[in-house]
This record gives sequence, C-alpha cells and structure tokens, in this order.
Amino acid sequence: MTGVGLICAVGNTAPEVWRCLAAGCSGVAPITAFDTTGFSVTFAAEVKGFDPLHFIDKKEARKMGRFIHLGVAAAAEAMASSGLEITNDIADRVGVHVGSGIGGFDMIEREHQAFLQGGPRKISPFFIPATIANLAAGHISIRHNAKGPNQTASTACTSGAHSVGDSFRIIERGDADVMIAGGSEGAINQMCVGGFAAMRALSTRNDDPAGACRPWDRDRDGFVVGEGAGILILEALEFAQARGARILAEVVGYGMSGDAFHITGMAPEGEGCFRAMRASLRSAGVAPDQIDYLNAHATGTELGDRSESTAIGNLFGKRAANHTLRISSTKSMTGHLLGGAGGLEAGITIYALMHQTAPPTINLSHPGEGCTLNYVCNVAEKFPIEYALSNSFGFGGTNASLVFKRWTE
Repeated sequence: MTGVGLICAVGNTAPEVWRCLAAGCSGVAPITAFDTTGFSVTFAAEVKGFDPLHFIDKKEARKMGRFIHLGVAAAAEAMASSGLEITNDIADRVGVHVGSGIGGFDMIEREHQAFLQGGPRKISPFFIPATIANLAAGHISIRHNAKGPNQTASTACTSGAHSVGDSFRIIERGDADVMIAGGSEGAINQMCVGGFAAMRALSTRNDDPAGACRPWDRDRDGFVVGEGAGILILEALEFAQARGARILAEVVGYGMSGDAFHITGMAPEGEGCFRAMRASLRSAGVAPDQIDYLNAHATGTELGDRSESTAIGNLFGKRAANHTLRISSTKSMTGHLLGGAGGLEAGITIYALMHQTAPPTINLSHPGEGCTLNYVCNVAEKFPIEYALSNSFGFGGTNASLVFKRWTE
C-alpha cells in the first residue's frame, strides 16, 4: 500500500480525516443537500466544503453523479500521495477497481424530475454515464492513464471492501502490478434517505445528530447515511520497492462469505461474518491472537452490532474476552458510506497501523445486551498494532474481511 485518499463527513483529505477521527469528532449534522420538510430523518453525514471543480472541469463535472466526483477526488489524493506516475510503458500494468453500492442515484432523481416536467426529450444525454456504478472507475482510469484491469464491485455495503480485496487478488495472480482500489458513494438525496427511513433502518435522533450513530450502545436506534470515498494504491512489493516508493502498510489477507439467510438481516450469531473473518486470517496465514485492532462494520443497528460482536467473540476467544483485542466503529463519526464504507475504513485501518493508534467509537456510554468487548469507547488508544482487520457486510448477506500488516523494512 503506497497511497491513500479519503474524503467523508469529517474531512476532505486522508490526514484531515485521521486527525478528526483520532480526536473523536462527529461529522453528522442536519442535511443541507435537500429540504427535509416532511422527512422522519433530517440529518446525515455529509461531506462539507467540497468543490468538485478543484478536481474536474466544470463542463465535465455536470456529466457526473456525485459518487464520481468524490471517487475522482479521493483517487487524485491517493495517486499524489503514492508518488506514482503512470507512464505509457507501465499503463497496461495499472488497473482500477472502485466499488459503489448505489451509483448515481442523485442523477436518477434529477433526471426523473426532468422527465416528469418535460417528457423524454428533457432527459440529459449524459444521464446513463453519470449514473452507472462503474463510471467512477472509468473516469479514474481515463484521468490517470490506467490501462490494466478495470472493474467495479456493486455488492451493497461490501462494495469497497470487495474492490480492495479483489485488487489484492489481481496483483497476487500477476494480472497487474498496481491497482487503484476502493469505494465511493454519494447517496444523500431524497429517495435514498426516504427509502432507508421507510425501512426503519435509520436513527431518528433528529434533536441530536452528532450523538445519533451509537454502535453497540444500548440506546442505538439505527444507522446514519454518510457519503464520501476511500481510494488506496496497491502495488506488488517488488514493483513498489523498485521505484523507491514509500510503503504505508501491507494487505496480507482477504476473506469472503455469504449468509444465505435474509436480504437485510445478518445470519444468527454473525455466522457469515465469522466465516469471512476466519477466511481472511487463513489467507493472511495469521492466527486470531495476532490481530491487535479490528475496524468493525458496526453501523448502530441492534441486531447487526450484536451479531458481529458475537462472531468476533467466537473467533477471537480469550483475546476478545479479556479485552486485549481493540475494536472500534468509526461509522460513529463518519456515518455509513454504504458502498464506499469498505474503502474508507480500509484507509482508516492503514492509518491506525501507521500511527499505532485505535480510533474511538464515540457515543458509547452503556454497551447493550450481548455487546461485551473492548470497543475503544469515546477516546482513542495508542498501543502496538502489528496486524489489523477491517470488516464490511452488505444487504443480500455479502461479507468481506481484509487483513493489513504494519510495514517494516
């Protein structure tokens, strides 16, 4: 791993995001993207002060959904931090794999209104390419001359993690030397917020937005929709060393599973989560007691948080029970980026390794039933971290876990 680009509700660059998370700052606030009159949920984790025109020509920006804007911006930061220049002689060995769970829903909403008001002739000719989920990867590949594998995972809230993990496999099997990988989502719009609210999946703590996302807390009442992107630069070790790159961390393991249980609910006792984590450890060749920090999927839903905790306890045994495994949910501060979450949280996990610090889970005062582990409550903790794991789970029962290792020469 040689580059990281992060953008979310707490910051527009990776260093800014890390500083805010380490300080326990929430990015959740009242929604400004649309008029929330009549909505049961009036807050979200919006990106603040972001101008896509800093990265994209004005004419081109109008042809893109917000998830593309955010993905392009995060990729630009990741590429700059990696110091990699994609010249023609290496272009076909550099690929892109950027996931999105929802894609350009904002453009679907906008163009549907145009259709209702003026008929089919009012639909923009750029509607389809502004909307489909693989166009963040497409624009990133064009802008950086990356001519290798070009793919997208659209696996709900596991999309970003699958994109990072699949990129790891692509390099491992020799199909590329470098992958620009992660996830991006821009889903804070009327239909998405209204749809999740109709499912009763969202917190309704409208009078306390910053305190609304409460993973593992007994008073949790749902997740908070977030937006943003997390993009990583993965390189084969020999390639990175040959060009003298600054290596930030290593991706060493990737595990996947399917719940085969329910379209929105996790399998009992987090059984699918357990198998994904176990597979990632087997892939990495490490034992459960070697994992020091775990960035959890935990979104703030009652069943999901408890099921993941049960799975962690079952897999990590004494290390979980005696609280030497530190676990945190940074969604308590960033909200849930849906398909962008896995990319963002992979980047956060890398920063945890670099700084030897576990960011906190904020808003956690009274752990709920079945939530008995060390969740790094409210204050970051500095301690030795050699291996770290990041979890992502999605609707349809799709699960992924990634294992990262601290880089040492």
